[in-house]
Amino acid sequence: MTEWNRILVRATNWVGDAVMSLPALRALRHLFPRAHIAIQARPWVADLYARESFCDQIVLHHASRGARDLRGKLALARTLRQAQFDVAILLQNAFEAALIVRLAGIPQRIGYNRDGRGFLLTSAIPVPQKGDLPPHESYYYLELLRRAGLLDQLPPDQPIRLEGAAAARESGLPRLAALGFRHPVIGVSPGAAYGTAKRWLPERFAETAAHLATELSGSVAVFGSRDEQPLAQIVVDQVAARGIFARNLAAATTLSEFIEMAAACRLYLTNDSGAMHIASALGVPTVAIFGATDHIATGPHGPLARVVREPVECAPCLLRECPIDHRCMTRVTSQRVALVALELVK
Repeated sequence: MTEWNRILVRATNWVGDAVMSLPALRALRHLFPRAHIAIQARPWVADLYARESFCDQIVLHHASRGARDLRGKLALARTLRQAQFDVAILLQNAFEAALIVRLAGIPQRIGYNRDGRGFLLTSAIPVPQKGDLPPHESYYYLELLRRAGLLDQLPPDQPIRLEGAAAARESGLPRLAALGFRHPVIGVSPGAAYGTAKRWLPERFAETAAHLATELSGSVAVFGSRDEQPLAQIVVDQVAARGIFARNLAAATTLSEFIEMAAACRLYLTNDSGAMHIASALGVPTVAIFGATDHIATGPHGPLARVVREPVECAPCLLRECPIDHRCMTRVTSQRVALVALELVK
């Protein structure tokens, strides 16, 4: 195997995908224990890697997507050229990712042959076909390393974990306490970036969270993006109406702060979302409600995660919006989710 001293990894753009790529990054560190590994990542993903042993450096990718901001892309390429990387491994699939490392003059460039970028890569890896791999998406990133000749075989299935979970929890406990939360804290993420088809009803999140907080004598923290603030407020208002302390933290945290607070939660309720992947990777007992998406391919990973779903005939449809009656979600009751959650923590 080639001995690389300086490795650049182009990270995925979305938090959930970034978590699912952690086994590949950890395998890369095992293969090259003495190499300098830099992670090129979008600002909204970068903090995920801050406490991980495979990451020696984070290179922020600020340039706009697509054909826009050519100046920003050229500036990034110049920065990468100066760093003199031996190889770039592209976990992200876009043409732009390959173009930037080619402009940076990185001599070896490995990535899947997607988005018409094969001619920019020195190792254009064939994309796995359905049935080639175990179904969980984490294997998509591991397979890139195997097909590139870096791994002899895919590793056995193991829980996906963030190494910095314990340190994050130590920081998160006082952070939540300072905001008025009484431990144990029930974390809730009622949103989902892909579309409304992935979202369980906010009223049921509220009912479930309130029941759990009552059973555990705790409080409720509701997280989300800026666009999800109104959705989070519905949950907070309905939990508070039951006499339980709840607070809307949607758009009120950085990713780093969210990781710390999520790590300090006793339990996490969520849809299929980036928050789900983070909570599960932190080792927090996580209950995820699935409907439109495939729980086998993108579900939470490990013994402390549970999926609740209704196996209706149209799921998983992978649609952004439900064209009928959203039966995959409306048939999942709050009582059922609460029971699964209590069994998980008790």
